[in-house]
Amino acid sequence: MKMQYTLKTLSALILGLGAAGVAHGAGFQLLEQNASGIGSAYAGSAAIAEDASTVYYNPAGMTMLPGMNVSAGAVAIKPSFKFSNGGTTNAAGALVNGSDGGDAGSWAAVPNAYFTWEVNPRIWLGLGVGAPFGLMTDYEEGWAGRYHSEKFSIESININPSIAFKATDTLSLGFGVNYMHLDADYRKAQFVPDQMGGLVPGGDLNAKVKAKGDAWGWNLGLLWQATPDTRFGLSYRSKVKIDADGTTTVSNRNIPGTFNHPVFGPQPNPILGAVPLGGHDAETTVELPDTAILSVVHQLNERWTLLGDVSWTGWSSIPELKIENTGAPNSTLDLRFKDAWRVALGAHYRYSDAWTFKGGVAWDQSPVRDDAYRPSSLPDNDRYWVSLGAQYRFNKNTKVDVGYAHLFVKSTSVNNTSSKEAGVLKGDYKSSADIIGVQFSHQF
Repeated sequence: MKMQYTLKTLSALILGLGAAGVAHGAGFQLLEQNASGIGSAYAGSAAIAEDASTVYYNPAGMTMLPGMNVSAGAVAIKPSFKFSNGGTTNAAGALVNGSDGGDAGSWAAVPNAYFTWEVNPRIWLGLGVGAPFGLMTDYEEGWAGRYHSEKFSIESININPSIAFKATDTLSLGFGVNYMHLDADYRKAQFVPDQMGGLVPGGDLNAKVKAKGDAWGWNLGLLWQATPDTRFGLSYRSKVKIDADGTTTVSNRNIPGTFNHPVFGPQPNPILGAVPLGGHDAETTVELPDTAILSVVHQLNERWTLLGDVSWTGWSSIPELKIENTGAPNSTLDLRFKDAWRVALGAHYRYSDAWTFKGGVAWDQSPVRDDAYRPSSLPDNDRYWVSLGAQYRFNKNTKVDVGYAHLFVKSTSVNNTSSKEAGVLKGDYKSSADIIGVQFSHQF
């Protein structure tokens, strides 16, 4: 009996941590670090500096905020991922039975909180707390793509102390450091083929990976008031290299414990004896991408403000994922991510001293190169934003923002052949997302 294949496939069990953790593309890096920017599709994010959340988007913007300022809010995100099977096969090349997985999208909340302080007319200090990475996909157990993923969740927290300096009356500079913590939980099935010409029955194993890690990064920004009506912002956030450690837990799902030998009768299933069930140490290194934003804000007249944004994310920092584990061979997942761009346009209309209305559109590019590398943990594709929002001022110091955006995702096909152990995930996805949020801001 050949058990080498069974042991070899065990190395694929922990690959999901990396696939889920880095293959979310545009959706994995959350723009939603405030709710005040939702209404204009985050156009002008590095130049608007309308509340303390500028600590995240461009720390130089703190020089636009006199005194002390606080801003806090939450954004609720509901993605939808509906799969239609088009011939998914397992590692042996056979068609896989199972459902289409239902809607794998789940509601997720992204909280944020910020504080800025004008120390003197030249220096500002700030602090931001948010969740810049995270999402979840949750398929029905036993669906056709179960060998690629069944459930994935990732959570992050970023703590970002910052300082800004007003170099001249029109030019400001900002700098921040970032402490980021990441938690991931990934679950999938592992295919185990029949042995001895089908005499010894195989089946599925359960695999669960939990891992966490933390690291430091930095960010900086520049704000230039080119004219009394036009302002430019440029910001950059560094790569963050996270060494994640965790445990892979392997358990039996439906492999029979015995089989009926034609001569000797009932016998223990040797497959289960050959597979090292239980927990195994796992570790990987993920270099999260750097980002750059160029923004412009133009005060057209006393009623209208126009906003624009071009941003870049260096996803090519993750060409592959290498996993080291104890009790199973090391593994490499071929991702071949490409750098991604985002373009946004927006406008604010000041209806009265109390009310301002917002609108925006955006194009958001995915780093997934093609169908062969699109993972089921997040079947990402290019998307288009349409956003609306409103701001209400209770008085000159206190305001609240609400915003809503709908994301239209291009028709998405998948023919993922990147993992021999998982088989081929083949089919189509219908995807979209809804985003809604509220932000409260106060100046002391």
